[in-house]
Amino acid sequence: MTTVYTVKQLELILDAARQKHQAIGLVPTMGALHAGHASLVSRSVKENDITVVSVFVNPTQFNDKTDLANYPRTLEADCQLLESLGADIVFAPTVEEVYPEPDTRSFSFPPIDTVMEGERRPGHFNGVCQIVSKLFYMVKPLRAYFGEKDFQQIAVVRAMVKSLGINVEICPCPIVREESGLALSSRNTLLTEDEKNTAVNISRTLKESVDFSQNHSVNETHDMVVNQLNAIDGLEVEYFQIVDGITLQPVATWKDTNYVVGCITVYCGSRPVRLIDNMKYRG
Repeated sequence: MTTVYTVKQLELILDAARQKHQAIGLVPTMGALHAGHASLVSRSVKENDITVVSVFVNPTQFNDKTDLANYPRTLEADCQLLESLGADIVFAPTVEEVYPEPDTRSFSFPPIDTVMEGERRPGHFNGVCQIVSKLFYMVKPLRAYFGEKDFQQIAVVRAMVKSLGINVEICPCPIVREESGLALSSRNTLLTEDEKNTAVNISRTLKESVDFSQNHSVNETHDMVVNQLNAIDGLEVEYFQIVDGITLQPVATWKDTNYVVGCITVYCGSRPVRLIDNMKYRG
């Protein structure tokens, strides 16, 4: 496995791979890797000749400077994991390497990016599109792998790829959970053990609500989730929306679409830590 820090070095290696007609897979990450990331890397290794994993905490997608400063950075441990998984290249650039000058490009894909995360984190998806598009131009992958925990992000990236005419296959991968059901996240490392035990209630309640939804309306299911989680000390729901899995627009009834997903963001603990999850109700 090779670790590279500059775009020039990356392009030299990948140009040689392309001359050999080798398929290139990309797994974009912000580091602090866990088993969820590992599942993406393992799939890329199976499906491609060369797997590139980017490890870069992208400042343009953070609208909270404290969140950016606190985001875990564990490059040495990340590289050890990636080597064991069979990754070929780790791309770990500095901010100055990725943004030699400010990226002034503006991306907008309403209504997909104006609800949920887009509504509550102004500029977040613009920053995601800036870095992901840069990585696509640098790596020129045949396939790129994203975890379904970031459900809305995948929809936005797909819209961006279509808008820019980038020839890459977006490959969504299922959420990986701890044995308890808690969705794996780099942010979980910021939780104490007690807080992690509390956070388990997020996935547990979502799972219970799928059964609940069989005999209750969308609004009743929404209220059941929000009320049950807010009643737990240490949890506060920021939003919970039950949406069409394609358009990400709220549904009024279960019959509005064949594909219904519940997307949630919950604050956990005293700091607090912002956790996201989602659950499929129909489809």
